[in-house]
Amino acid sequence: MGLIVLDAGVLIGVLDRNDAHHIPATDALRTAEENLAHLALPVSALAEILVGPFRRGPDAAASVDGLLAALTIDLVVIDGSVAREAASLRAGSGLRLPDALVVATAIVIRADRLLTTDARWPATVAARFPGTIEIVGQ
Repeated sequence: MGLIVLDAGVLIGVLDRNDAHHIPATDALRTAEENLAHLALPVSALAEILVGPFRRGPDAAASVDGLLAALTIDLVVIDGSVAREAASLRAGSGLRLPDALVVATAIVIRADRLLTTDARWPATVAARFPGTIEIVGQ
């Protein structure tokens, strides 16, 4: 199954049982894990994921760390290459910066797949990301 970059929405869906994407996101990650996929998460997406849990308190924030450890998700730093790619994507497509950082990370680390819950991405990103974009929950 190769290298998969995760968008924040996928993990938010897994963590929140009331989220519309909870079941498909959980299924997608279970399948990736069963197929021994290598999972990567941009640190910018981690920041997005942690906002809600931090509002709820330290135990909720700790649950994010527990999920990352359980799934063996590697965090990917935003370096100069990712920043430049994200800026180019944003300039050319109008993607929001958090989304552009996720897509740029997938491009720079040469991911095979990109999992997102955002159905607006494919047309915008397909020309730049050579891998497969999977919209979880569609």
